Amino acid sequence: MADEKRRRILVVEDDEGIREALCDLLDTEGFVVTSAVHGADALTKLRDENVARPDVILLDLMMPVMDGWSFRAEQRNDPSLSEIPVIVITASRQADLATLAPKAFLKKPIDFDELLKAIE
Repeated sequence: MADEKRRRILVVEDDEGIREALCDLLDTEGFVVTSAVHGADALTKLRDENVARPDVILLDLMMPVMDGWSFRAEQRNDPSLSEIPVIVITASRQADLATLAPKAFLKKPIDFDELLKAIE
């Protein structure tokens, strides 16, 4: 299937092992996957006019440089990015879902079947 027809996912995760595992698994499932190591990196990629927009963002919350809360605030305040759905993935048990307003919330360790259901 051509990349234009495959669903695109941006994985925003600072833990290299988790990020690579998610990217590999999602790629195996047929998604076009890009990744970012923190929120600021994700915003740079999302604002790059030469990069296709993702259909969904998988967002970790606890990251250096720019955490998931700060990323989500920036994303929601940017009209060109605010409509991209976000699935929060975190080990935090105290995530404020009202502030984040994600389409879905998954706790680590991530159940891959649950993740696929949330993406759909």
